Amino acid sequence: MTATRSPSLTYRARRLHRWLGLLIGIQFLLWTVGGLYFSWVDLDDVHGDHLVRPAPMVDVTGVATTPAAAVAALRAREPVSSVTSVDLAMVAGAPTYRIVATVDDGRGGTRRIRRLVDARTGAVRGPLTRDEAVRVAQAAYTGTAPVRRVSLLTADSVSPHHEFREQPLPAWAVRFGDGEGATAYVPAEVGQVLRIRNDRWRLFDFLWMLHTMDYKGRDDFNNLLLRAFSVFGLVTVASGLTLFALTSPTLRRRRGMRPATGGAPVTTA
Repeated sequence: MTATRSPSLTYRARRLHRWLGLLIGIQFLLWTVGGLYFSWVDLDDVHGDHLVRPAPMVDVTGVATTPAAAVAALRAREPVSSVTSVDLAMVAGAPTYRIVATVDDGRGGTRRIRRLVDARTGAVRGPLTRDEAVRVAQAAYTGTAPVRRVSLLTADSVSPHHEFREQPLPAWAVRFGDGEGATAYVPAEVGQVLRIRNDRWRLFDFLWMLHTMDYKGRDDFNNLLLRAFSVFGLVTVASGLTLFALTSPTLRRRRGMRPATGGAPVTTA
């Protein structure tokens, strides 16, 4: 007759630790690599701050329209229900009111809009053209590289992984031919460079996605996958500490136990 001894606690802890380590070891490595990059790089360089000049001062000598008149001109053209903000800025070389407002969408709801009003004439102007966006980008860019490519981004062309995600659209993307891969983004209804992205930021953003484990939109730090792997990490550490306690000769001697062999279950005849 053969009796089978049940697996020891040491054996079970070792198997659990081994498989958990295999499951999350790669993710632990990615977290470490990302953390090293985040801690070593200068965030100002990552954000491209060194590539952007400050916004120009507003030349108020040509301003002949009040903010209230600018809003009234917009209300005459669109069904504005409320105004969020009005600010004066230089847009394509001219003093311009930038208005953020809410309008009725015609279906019982509302939508948010951005519009530009010429502060000299009070006329609502259209979005920035391609040539205007290029001039704005070149004026804000601190480098000397030529423009390599210009494209218009819309809601249909910007995915949750795009480097200009969750920003005002439509926007002009002006790519410069420098060694940093700099791209200036000029929202057509904002009229100034809102972001300049470079290759350092792109690497940072990719590692950030691996760090947060948000493979859908990159920025959700509370997603289910990250929570699950965090719990698995705690279990892995706990199983490792359990193995240490079960196999440590010092601790076993104190408990008056023989050293553990740590092998698989054995059978006896």
